[in-house]
Amino acid sequence: MPAIVVLGAQWGDEGKGKATDLLATTDPIDYVVRTSGGHNAGHTIVVNGEKYATHLLPSGILTPGATSVIAGGVVVSPEALFRELDGLIARGVEVADLKVSANAHVIASYHATIDKVTERFLGKNQIGTTGRGIGPAYADKINRVGVRIADLFDEKILTQKVEAALDVRNHLLTKVYNRRAIEVDAVVEELLSYADRLRPMVCDTSLLLNKALDADQTVLFEGAQATMLDVDHGTYPFVTSSNPVAGGVCVGAGIGPTRIDRVVGVIKAYTTRVGSGPFPTELFDEDGVQLQQLGGEIGVSTGRTRRCGWYDAVVARYASRVNGLTELFLTKLDILGAWEQIPVCVAYEIDGQRVEEMPMTQTEFHHATPVYEYFEGWQSDISGCRSFDELPKNAQAYVQALEEMSGAPIWGVGVGPGREQTVVVHG
Repeated sequence: MPAIVVLGAQWGDEGKGKATDLLATTDPIDYVVRTSGGHNAGHTIVVNGEKYATHLLPSGILTPGATSVIAGGVVVSPEALFRELDGLIARGVEVADLKVSANAHVIASYHATIDKVTERFLGKNQIGTTGRGIGPAYADKINRVGVRIADLFDEKILTQKVEAALDVRNHLLTKVYNRRAIEVDAVVEELLSYADRLRPMVCDTSLLLNKALDADQTVLFEGAQATMLDVDHGTYPFVTSSNPVAGGVCVGAGIGPTRIDRVVGVIKAYTTRVGSGPFPTELFDEDGVQLQQLGGEIGVSTGRTRRCGWYDAVVARYASRVNGLTELFLTKLDILGAWEQIPVCVAYEIDGQRVEEMPMTQTEFHHATPVYEYFEGWQSDISGCRSFDELPKNAQAYVQALEEMSGAPIWGVGVGPGREQTVVVHG
């Protein structure tokens, strides 16, 4: 059985939760795995008319029979994890079968403190972080002063690691940011309070997943954030602190690249972005406002209004290339039903030159202006369509055009938020 990767092919918020949930319900999925990021992610899934939002948990937590896994590449806030679990339990969701990697790094309270004060200190140069401590936790990991989940079960080691981390952090807080130093004992006490509840969930998730693949079970790796937010391949420095591209899945999960069978890129029928950074097709007119309103473009995790723009085929081709996408899943096609004509960015113009691939430098990308082709709209409600043939001819033509210019075949199309509101293009 396959190992399937589902990831974002734009700047996030593409509807990865819907794609993951759909895959998990059309074919039996044994494991659904988060491999990077933290609770700055957000997936919205509508099941039987009820809306659920997951942040740190894989959206597969809503799939009966599937084991949810938080792998070693994730940074975990125990407080956020249990808050999210308790919210689902209160709604009657069964969450007993959750596994957490012993190697996953911990987001402690001081990480969020550093995140917020640093962002404020940057002023007009802010990155647009969520302020939840993800970046500082990854920084501690790379600086080798991080705390891992396994450390919560050894008070002596935990204390030593918190002391090492705060030795530098407290100098920064007191001498640069003019803030109060954080007490080691208070942090240790808080983290130890989560240990008993965490202990039954913790295991060697790399071993677990490799054994599952050896046993011919199906493992779905669920991406957080997206390609254009990748710390190496995204619009740096306006990116996340991890690698949400397909290659990062192998590192975060502890599996080899030869084990992956499918890589599904999730992409909106238009484009959105949260936070700072370049966005060539961004709209500042009534079309942008209408996309935001019709699409309900509010960040699931952040609550921030998303910046909106037309579909960017340059970004789509780039995502297809760096991820090795085997297919695309196109979401929110129904939102475009209000337009008589729909622009699609097919290339950029940079300093008078037409450019059809992602610009090499940050300067070039900042200066890129979109080159548009225009497609006839369908101006009708398509939310009830369940097959490609049922879509209006202009909607079919739009999907086919995007497929031709985006570097990968379109497997399916979302025509509404519900699990059943999906049109399969290539079965």
